[in-house]
Amino acid sequence: SFDEVASGNAQAYHAADYYWKGKHPGWAYFTAVPFGLSYVEMNSWINWMGGQELWDELAGEFGLKCLPCGNTGVQWGGWFNKEINSAEDLKGLKMRIPGLGGDVMAKLGASPVSLPGGQIYENLVSGAIEATEWVGPWNDEAMKFYEAAKYYYFPGMHEPASQLAMGFNASFWGSLSKSDQALITAVTQAENDNIMAEYNAKNGAALERLVQQQGVEVREFNDDVYAAFKRGSDEVYAEVEVHSPLAKKIHDSCMAARKTVGDYVQLNDVAYTMKRNAALR
Repeated sequence: SFDEVASGNAQAYHAADYYWKGKHPGWAYFTAVPFGLSYVEMNSWINWMGGQELWDELAGEFGLKCLPCGNTGVQWGGWFNKEINSAEDLKGLKMRIPGLGGDVMAKLGASPVSLPGGQIYENLVSGAIEATEWVGPWNDEAMKFYEAAKYYYFPGMHEPASQLAMGFNASFWGSLSKSDQALITAVTQAENDNIMAEYNAKNGAALERLVQQQGVEVREFNDDVYAAFKRGSDEVYAEVEVHSPLAKKIHDSCMAARKTVGDYVQLNDVAYTMKRNAALR
């Protein structure tokens, strides 16, 4: 879809821009990166902290104009046919995981593969892959991964806010009137919020069904595994930063937003949720 829209053979795509990271690593930051931005943080970065301007700069190099249009929130760590108790358990693991998250897994000795959604189930059943990430309980339930993998791990380090994009051919976008551009921008922002709301509304009930009806074993990645994820992500980021001045600029801007917004969300929103839930028990 990227090449078709960039070339002008199509006017627009709706996709996750991290699939284009082979063209430039900066694309990954506008979907999700390991230890990156949550939905709240991503919205702040894109809309108020320079993210959209950097997205425009990157997309412009490829003849595109991109806007946020949907988010699935923090993704789950994935489905595994064995327990992951230490970083050693990741070595040699054949796992479907795209984006920079896949690069992190490779740094830890796993064998990441990128498969389209329609091919994941058959590869998991056949044993061609031993694990997969997809989205979260609502989408994963529909994919029936529980028939091929017993352990469902959280939280995912690889996609803390899976931002979807509407990508337009730049010439087509430029041919639109300012009012039409404003209308499309407003619609994509509304859909961005609506999709996230739908996922938040449906994930909890889906998880309950997976556990109670399908016997799925929910596991949390331990601190040792998460520390390994962090080491791997540091190596990947070091490579991104030396790729090009634009890649470094995107990385630095994203991480500055993570610090500024993330610290406040931790202080205020997360603290409130924890206190509220403790009081309600």
